[in-house]
Amino acid sequence: MSSRLPAKADEDCEGRVGGYGAFALGGRLRRLSDRIDRDAKSIYEKMGVEFEQRWFPVFNCLRGGEALSVTEISDRLGISHVSVSVTRKSLEAAGLVTSTQDKSDGRRSVLALTSRGETLSMELGPLFAALDLAAADLNADAGNAITAIERLEKALDTKSLSERAGLFLKES
Repeated sequence: MSSRLPAKADEDCEGRVGGYGAFALGGRLRRLSDRIDRDAKSIYEKMGVEFEQRWFPVFNCLRGGEALSVTEISDRLGISHVSVSVTRKSLEAAGLVTSTQDKSDGRRSVLALTSRGETLSMELGPLFAALDLAAADLNADAGNAITAIERLEKALDTKSLSERAGLFLKES
């Protein structure tokens, strides 16, 4: 067995992420995301606005007034089509986004803010700007965490977690 793998599950894993390897890394990133989303949600609630933080990336893409396809949004955000489609359905149910057939390609649809979505966009503009500044302040206090996250994303692009784990399993 590789000296890099613990012999037993309860063996001291000092030096690994929080003692639990990738399980801790993924879990901590999810908890961090959830924490930020809860904080943003509390601000929306205090303002009396029905808006879910998970809508923000797609909603923000549409704030410029340009109608965009799911593929265009997916590409701009670097997320899956499925994620965009799920968010689109939720935004449509809230009456903030509408979907229409693309005039140049009838096989695809384009998304745009409804008049209610445009009104909400204007109302939330100052809050979005404040949240952006708060995020920049938080990032600075955290020693430029965004750069570390970008390095993590690039490392995963180079070699996925499953590929890395496979290498360690071959050693054992």
